[in-house]
Amino acid sequence: MRVLVCSRYALNVCVAATMLAGCGGSQPPIGAPGAMGQTMAHRILPTGSFKMLYRFSGPDGEQPQAGLINVNGTLYGTTNYGGKYDSGTVFSITTAGSEKVLHSFKGGADGSSPQSGLLDVNGTLYGTTAYGGGLGGSGCLGYGCGTVFRVSLTGAEKVLHGFAGGSDGAGPMAALIDVKGTLYGTTAGGGSSTSGTVYSITTTGSEKVLHSFGKGDDGSEPMAGLLDVNGTLYGTTFDCGRSSCYGTVYSISTSGSEKVLHSFGGSDDGGNPLGNLLDVKGTLYGTTSAGGAGHSRGTVYSISTTGVEKVLYDFRTAHGGSDGETPYAGLIDVKGTLYGTTDQGGGAPLYGVVYSLSTAGAETVLHSFGNGSDGAHPWAGLVNVKGTLYGTTLEGGTGCSGGGCGTIFALTRNTSSP
Repeated sequence: MRVLVCSRYALNVCVAATMLAGCGGSQPPIGAPGAMGQTMAHRILPTGSFKMLYRFSGPDGEQPQAGLINVNGTLYGTTNYGGKYDSGTVFSITTAGSEKVLHSFKGGADGSSPQSGLLDVNGTLYGTTAYGGGLGGSGCLGYGCGTVFRVSLTGAEKVLHGFAGGSDGAGPMAALIDVKGTLYGTTAGGGSSTSGTVYSITTTGSEKVLHSFGKGDDGSEPMAGLLDVNGTLYGTTFDCGRSSCYGTVYSISTSGSEKVLHSFGGSDDGGNPLGNLLDVKGTLYGTTSAGGAGHSRGTVYSISTTGVEKVLYDFRTAHGGSDGETPYAGLIDVKGTLYGTTDQGGGAPLYGVVYSLSTAGAETVLHSFGNGSDGAHPWAGLVNVKGTLYGTTLEGGTGCSGGGCGTIFALTRNTSSP
């Protein structure tokens, strides 16, 4: 089996992909870059608006791979590891930086390693764990095939569904969405062809597979969650499609009718999307972790609901990596400007950036993670709370054998930025 994402900062994803994908063979190299187009606008702003909000230490959580959600002014999130049993946590944090662990996963039937963010439905939080659950945590090479869970704002957790690793899916790595009271999500593995699924689940735990990806034209290994646009769901697959194995953008009805809108070619148009899509006035926006004309460092793109794709920005070596590299996260929209993160790039030693991007393709680096103490490798996207952006970094901060256990940061948008 092959590994999907081999970032040394997210080995858990590599393990999961190896365990779950089962596609065989090895990933072909990202296509050679095409001819360099015009240099896209890029600038760097001062970093004075950045604030370190919290540094994890291990027992309070470790490696927050997912982003945050805002529930009545308090932020909620998950950590991939750490907690009482070192199997991940659900936590809350105030905008002043007071953190509290709501639930520590035990690593067995209640789940392990939540790699996705949370969903708030009427004051109850819903999420997924990539491992644990299922047959007492014994499926998927003994790691467990993942769960869907709910947790109250005071920390009472209940597993709604444990994936068994077969036709019902395995390894949910994305957050859930709510469409008229029914939850929808994706699994990176499992399904009829072991290439992932789209599923629905009620808030009482009744799960149904809507689509099993088939290792071919319809894509495989959906690592990202879904987006609801007027009752039609949109998502991305990390791998495979009509052109080659560089991923797809697809639509799917709530009854399970799937259609590929775009197959990435791995070169100029990008390749291997990991982040969620964003809807801005009927146009979808997303990122690819690789590909683009700038030596396969990733892209930001737009795509219509009929499948017309356009690259807005290439992260490229023309800027020496200072504009960011490998955007794993999706985007948010704040008053017509897009905001996101890259896992790598920025000022040396290339620990990632927070950036803004106009819909015309002008990029501005708002913060470059520089020495580890301010965080390193922001895997997830951002949340906007009254004009301040909040996010997480997978590593950096303090503890955890010197690499840092991860951080939570705040970034006030510079009024001179777009």
